[in-house]
Amino acid sequence: MLDGLLIPAVLFFALGMLAHLVRSDLKFPELAKGLAIYLLLGIGLHGGMELAKADLGAAIEAVAAAFALGILLPLIAYVILRWVGHMDTLNSAAIAAHYGSVSAGTFLTALAFLETKNITYETYPVIMLAIMESPAIIIGLLLAKLTRPRDGAADANGNGQTVAKLVHEAFTNGSVILLFGGIAVGAFALPDGLQKMMPFYDGIFMGVLSLFLLEMGMEAAKRIGEFRRMGVFLVGFGILMPLIGAVFGLVTGHHLLGFSPGGTMLVATLAASASYIAVPSAMRLAIPEANPSFYLTLALGVTFPFNVVVGIPLYWEASLWLAR
Repeated sequence: MLDGLLIPAVLFFALGMLAHLVRSDLKFPELAKGLAIYLLLGIGLHGGMELAKADLGAAIEAVAAAFALGILLPLIAYVILRWVGHMDTLNSAAIAAHYGSVSAGTFLTALAFLETKNITYETYPVIMLAIMESPAIIIGLLLAKLTRPRDGAADANGNGQTVAKLVHEAFTNGSVILLFGGIAVGAFALPDGLQKMMPFYDGIFMGVLSLFLLEMGMEAAKRIGEFRRMGVFLVGFGILMPLIGAVFGLVTGHHLLGFSPGGTMLVATLAASASYIAVPSAMRLAIPEANPSFYLTLALGVTFPFNVVVGIPLYWEASLWLAR
């Protein structure tokens, strides 16, 4: 498991956290969005190229599994938050949506883990990554709507933010468009043209990932001081929920989809991750009453570091155990 902590991408994440904790004057330039765009397109292109060679039936199974996980996991999270933690309904709905959606950064770290160890894996999880962004947002919105039925047609500020409009925004979120767009280009573009472009997405991919995780480490460290306001239950939830999600992911990847250990680990990582980009913006707009420090600190300050440092090596070992 120690080997999983010594891959360059994880060490760059640790460097970002350390830089903030020692109050360094290191400032990350305004490149984070550009790096994220590059990484999402790179993932999508690779997934699309593999999809063009893949079995259609297996791809449909992966899509169905992604939708199922994206619906089931936020419901489980909501039940835990509402009836175990006795949290109010709107904060429970907002946080639950984060834990049914996915973290591209966590998925990228898992890919780096596998690449470093030269472990093969199916590319269907890339499709699942694109699919799982939206269902959890929709579930979170519906849970919020059920708790305040009179506000179904407008948000708390009277902005007329209908559920239909929010569903549309969930499916047209920038990260979803980039992933699906990359998959479409990779699947349908002429092979000769793709081969000329792919050195850009292959040769420097891991270097860009290291910069991305350096910035993520700095952002995660900024949230550490907010733990005291969250309480023991929420911090525990930020660690327990990824493990619950990982179990569902392991079962889905190994037993239902029949993936190799590498592919199973990626599905577990998807199910264990929590969104800190797409969902926070959607929840801030749709559920303004929910406390952003709760869901942002949980997703980026608790769950993301846990998955990067402990979760991914653990999910890999569990995937190997299932394959025996």
